[in-house]
Amino acid sequence: MSKKILVWFRNDLRLHDNEMLVEAISKSDSILPVYILDPRSFGETKYGTLKTGNIRAQFILESVLGLRASLKQIGGNLLIAEGNPEDIIPSLVQEYEITEVYHHREVAREETHVSTLVENALWKLRVNLKHFIGHTLYNKEDLPFPIKDIPDAFNQFKKKIERDSIIKPCFLAPDRINVAEVIDWGTLSSLEELHLSPQQKDQRADFEFTGGEAEGLVHLQKVIVAMQQAATAKNLILVSKLSAWLAMGSLSPRKVYWEIKKMEGVPNTKAMFNHILLGLLWRDYFRFMFKKYGNTFFSPNGFGSQGLVDAENEQENFSKWKTGQTGFAVVDAVMTELNQTGFISNIARQTAALYLINNLEVSWVLGAAYFEEKLIDYNPASNWGNWANVAGVGNDQKSKSVFDLDKNIKNLDPKGNYALTWAS
Repeated sequence: MSKKILVWFRNDLRLHDNEMLVEAISKSDSILPVYILDPRSFGETKYGTLKTGNIRAQFILESVLGLRASLKQIGGNLLIAEGNPEDIIPSLVQEYEITEVYHHREVAREETHVSTLVENALWKLRVNLKHFIGHTLYNKEDLPFPIKDIPDAFNQFKKKIERDSIIKPCFLAPDRINVAEVIDWGTLSSLEELHLSPQQKDQRADFEFTGGEAEGLVHLQKVIVAMQQAATAKNLILVSKLSAWLAMGSLSPRKVYWEIKKMEGVPNTKAMFNHILLGLLWRDYFRFMFKKYGNTFFSPNGFGSQGLVDAENEQENFSKWKTGQTGFAVVDAVMTELNQTGFISNIARQTAALYLINNLEVSWVLGAAYFEEKLIDYNPASNWGNWANVAGVGNDQKSKSVFDLDKNIKNLDPKGNYALTWAS
């Protein structure tokens, strides 16, 4: 009997630097690439927000179709299904006589719970679910310490990891593929079928995101060109927008690293190189912290005790903040940009968070849940980890004092132009 491996894609929607895909191809006669649109990713949360808003949902759909297009170019396809993976994957295993299932391991509770449900269902069929690690710049096994001993302070983590770890080369993208014979590869739901409406482009936006591996690689090359031309502030803004493709796994962090590393000798590029590398290291840090501490990051008190919450006015204040109607111009501008485009800079995120927590006395978890709905580059570890830090309940308790709203506002909008541009 021929060996067939089901490759379950989740947040790893690429061909390049994909060890799971490379190994599946090498160890099988044919593979069955699968993407499952899980309805639990699109419902309402206990905080009254959506799990996934329309802007990120559109980006996800584009990313999935981008993966299907990439697979078709090398003789394959992507089976798209909708429902619970723990029901669909065992059914496909039986239908296509699958011998093993491959997937990338996640770190946050909802994603790992789904993996466990799938693993348990496959165990009953005596089929193995093999886990791969492919979301970080540094591989877990290459760290200079076990997960339980990772330093809680980011600067210590950065120092040790840069000194004592290596970044592995990328896996090459396959140039041909044998896939199982499938009669109906499935169609992907539209935004409307997910009960969401398309977002109208806002003319104030200086950037437009389109999902998919091909788009991510094109944007990465634009960043390289920007680095060659000159490390200006505008180019730094361009650089920071790699995060949406990184969040979907349409770009590998190692691919980003090795491509920009080629620019190392070019004059005036060091600041941009360091800026990108710092972003990649923060992504790794929060992911490893989630691995170390599990789900403490989702608790309002986190690793400490959250500050004052004005329970009586919380919902009203939260509503004003969400809709950019607090009366505080810079914060309202940040929220308008977020609502209209799905993307705001890191300093804008901190500014909005600080104002919600300290000035409006709203629990930080409501803000984190709203960012989950709205951010095009949302990933659980970075979002909830950053919010916990700003709220002073993160795992590095020494970082409590580093956030300063007034200082942030001066850096974000020194001349008041930003608030004017994004006045709602």
